[in-house]
Amino acid sequence: MPEPTPVQRAIGDFAPKLVDLTEEVLFGDIWERPELAKRDRSLITVASLITSSSFEQLWAHLRLAKENGLTETELKEAIMHLAFYAVWPKAMSAIQVAKQIFAE
Repeated sequence: MPEPTPVQRAIGDFAPKLVDLTEEVLFGDIWERPELAKRDRSLITVASLITSSSFEQLWAHLRLAKENGLTETELKEAIMHLAFYAVWPKAMSAIQVAKQIFAE
């Protein structure tokens, strides 16, 4: 029997599809696949983090979005579009984080 992967050790085999998805995102080549541009993946990830209130992860992903070619204006516009779905205070907090990232 093969050695369990890091994800399998962390969450077990109770959700094989979740294990596969997590393997691809954390340890796979998902960021290198040509089907979706890196900047689009970054934008999707940032939007998900904002709507789920995962601000502790937002900093790193906003930096990655910047590296992947998204501009401060594009990110702010996308965040503003989320305001009615993510609740206004979350969107405003995310804009403040984006400003700090682009000021670095």
